[in-house]
Amino acid sequence: MTLAKTIGELKQQRYRGASVKDELRANLLRKLRAGERVFPGIVGYDETVVPQIVNAILSRHNLILLGLRGQAKSRIIRQLTNLLDEQIPAIAGSEVNDDPFHPISAYGREMIEKEGDKTPIAWVGRDARFVEKLATPDVTIADIIGDVDPIKAARGGRILSDELTIHYGLLPRANRGIFAINELPDLAGKIQVGLFNIMQEGDVQIKGYPVRLALDVMLVFSANPEDYTARGKIITPLKDRIGAEVTTHYPTDIQLGVEITKQEAWTKREGFDGRLHIPDFIRETIEQIAFEARDDQRIDKRSGVSQRLPITVTESVVSNAERRALLTGEDEIVPRISDVYAAAPSMTGKMELEYEGEQIGAGRIAKDLIKRAAGEIFEGYFVGIDFARAVGWFDAGNNLRLADTASAEECVALLEAVPELLDTALVPFDFDESDKAQTVSACEFVLEGLYAQNKISRNEEGGYTAATKAKKDRRGMIYDDLTETGRYS
Repeated sequence: MTLAKTIGELKQQRYRGASVKDELRANLLRKLRAGERVFPGIVGYDETVVPQIVNAILSRHNLILLGLRGQAKSRIIRQLTNLLDEQIPAIAGSEVNDDPFHPISAYGREMIEKEGDKTPIAWVGRDARFVEKLATPDVTIADIIGDVDPIKAARGGRILSDELTIHYGLLPRANRGIFAINELPDLAGKIQVGLFNIMQEGDVQIKGYPVRLALDVMLVFSANPEDYTARGKIITPLKDRIGAEVTTHYPTDIQLGVEITKQEAWTKREGFDGRLHIPDFIRETIEQIAFEARDDQRIDKRSGVSQRLPITVTESVVSNAERRALLTGEDEIVPRISDVYAAAPSMTGKMELEYEGEQIGAGRIAKDLIKRAAGEIFEGYFVGIDFARAVGWFDAGNNLRLADTASAEECVALLEAVPELLDTALVPFDFDESDKAQTVSACEFVLEGLYAQNKISRNEEGGYTAATKAKKDRRGMIYDDLTETGRYS
């Protein structure tokens, strides 16, 4: 159907508009009936967050998403635009997307009074109907609602109290669309009052002049639960008008986290198509690092450990393996535990430390997290498998270092000296010793697992050596063996 260009043509097409909340509801119902995913690409929320958001939209409620950083709050909010119609008609030139049949601005009413059915129509796409603002203490009422524009007044020969002299802010420009505010508690109380007033009463004072705007808008907010009650505050009347409070969360298990990281991490590198293989135990170890960090008392739980941590660590791990392949001329790129250690700088900036953690340092905590994560995943793969002969080899005074720049062939030659390690390390996996790159990765994973169990030690250079009896009897104690650089030669 040809898009109408005037209000007259729109009437001939028997166009019937709907409020934005009714529009969202109708399009959501169509998706649900068709069995479509409401939020494609959002993993782990199908049984928790998504049903609550669906209920809020079906109820025509404004909503707020509460959650720590890195829980896909902003992504969910932006995907709400997929529930809007592809295009809607608005009076051409209107700053507030005036409905051709129910204009709310003086400009829209004046255009219809002058032009009647010849009033020109513009078609507004769904992306143009989404307005997002990050709340910061410097946000003003003018930013949100609007302000008097003296230049408009001078050019039009109008007095300042004339509505046509107003430069509209973000909220009126979101009319007939979605208005989102991220980190709502950071918004100053007086701005929240103005926001509530225009939501509830449809009017506001701009520079002392009352303006009435019957806005049609879906309001969506996000906030950190800690900020919600401590650093900032949402005024009670505004909080009372938010229909649904939906709490987001981090992945509940390793496999969900791995799925999210697989989806989000940039691992498809140009020129390496088909040559990169990330073993499952490496992916799971990286994901376990985030789980360990979220439970660690030395890391601030109020700040949270973002899902971006395993995503960026995965990217750095792949990059280190890619660098090794370029240095050694190898065709296959297979990350190892040593690459995870090399990715520590991708971890340290994503952890807010408590006092104890600050005394230890982010770098040492990152190494401890890698150790604990590898140990947890190692136990899942090698439960009941005995590495006594390999441990005995280290106890006899031998040591081994697999440099992260050494080729797979060089590493295999070193690993062959450790009794039964090569054969036993491959037991849980579906590849054989002929795949040298994966074999090295598996063996290093085993060595890290034995280190996590304090059966062997690891020094700062990445060399594995014997563990002293004191350390073997001290499960969970850390740091001392990280500084023993003299044990490896």
